[in-house]
Amino acid sequence: MVIKTSVLKELEENYRQSGNRVCLLYGRADSNQEELIQAFLKGKIYFYYRARQAAAEEQQRIMGREIKRRFSASFREDTYEEYFRRVRSGGPEKLVLVIDEFHLIAKKSKSFMEAVLKLRTKKLYPGPVMILLLSSAVAWVEKESAECFGEAVERKVDARIKLANLNFLEVVRALPEYSVSDSIGVYGVVGGVPGYISRWDAKTDLKSNILRLMLSRDGYLSDAAEQLIGSQLRELSVYETILSHIASGCDKLNDLYLTTGFSRAKISVYMKNLAAFDIIQKVVSFETGGWENTQKGIYRIRDNFVNFWFHFIYPNLSDYYQMSPEQFYDVYIENGLQSYLARYFKEVCMEYLELLNLVHKLPLHIKKMGTWIGKAGDIDIIAQNEIRQNIVGICNWEQKELTFSMCEELFANMKRAKIGAEYYFLFSAKGFDETVKEAAKQDKKYVLVDMNEL
Repeated sequence: MVIKTSVLKELEENYRQSGNRVCLLYGRADSNQEELIQAFLKGKIYFYYRARQAAAEEQQRIMGREIKRRFSASFREDTYEEYFRRVRSGGPEKLVLVIDEFHLIAKKSKSFMEAVLKLRTKKLYPGPVMILLLSSAVAWVEKESAECFGEAVERKVDARIKLANLNFLEVVRALPEYSVSDSIGVYGVVGGVPGYISRWDAKTDLKSNILRLMLSRDGYLSDAAEQLIGSQLRELSVYETILSHIASGCDKLNDLYLTTGFSRAKISVYMKNLAAFDIIQKVVSFETGGWENTQKGIYRIRDNFVNFWFHFIYPNLSDYYQMSPEQFYDVYIENGLQSYLARYFKEVCMEYLELLNLVHKLPLHIKKMGTWIGKAGDIDIIAQNEIRQNIVGICNWEQKELTFSMCEELFANMKRAKIGAEYYFLFSAKGFDETVKEAAKQDKKYVLVDMNEL
């Protein structure tokens, strides 16, 4: 079972709070929300209801039947308030009331959230209760739920918890059989989506899993990218057109305007929706003095699997349906995969620095970190403390060694960015040449980090 343990801990902390509480937990499909809730409810007294796609009156009747059966209750009237009067733990223990996919009720019934609020304020059931509202409708929760609830109810939600994807360290822990290098491959291809990681077979290699999960017509992820986008956003054809162009390298608004044929205003609206659903992100270059040498307004596909799909499979979809999985992999994925994974190696290196910073193992206590995207070259990592002292990093994924010529290229980009550095963290997946090793021996500001340390 692959779950986000930090969220489990947060739920437990809310459960231990005195009094009644309303907690809203939401996350995308395949976030393993149900498995997380099962782990949380273990050893607790609870009532769980899974909402259906049903008319408002039918939904209410179904919940009433299940409460009647669970608590041997009888009702004077069929209302949510009456139902919540009948739920009870049977003792002094706190009851956990779970309404899964609650948006299917809240969208159609104003009385539901009003009853939840009354339950929270002990107007229906005096015993301690934790009301846990679950939803997989991420865009609705973030953009529309407050208006649906009304201001009075919205203020009474004690905790809003978003189920984020696993970070790289959590992916490594979920796949203990894999090396760090192999785990970076998994992370770059499917990201940290718990449901995807749960279906990964760590007994076989990266290629075998891609063949089974994505390139096989009945693979679990064979239509996952389109399902993810279409589950929350309309006009799939527009979104897929924009994503395909971003994946092909059109990463600026003007590039998208010129290649898609859509107006700038239309693109901006659709990009905003994709960003709200965590599918794309606008990459802002780390702030330095060299603005005249900096690229501005760069867009990237944030979701790792969506990026993989639109990078390798979407542009070759005809052959995807004509070739065998092995043929398709050999022709379209094999040669470009390592270059594709280089971006995710940088993300892993940043996460490594964040962890070291958290446990005070860096020579500077950093306050912000990012990348600098230049017109003539990039700086992979800039990490800065509160008095603007810098750690600058190179991340070498593809080359067999990190060479001093790479360092000299970094120095040139730093000059363009108009920044200096107190320390250089040199990350390499495959090793360092002798010149770099000697430089690190002679000068402590050079810190070498190989794959094993990651």
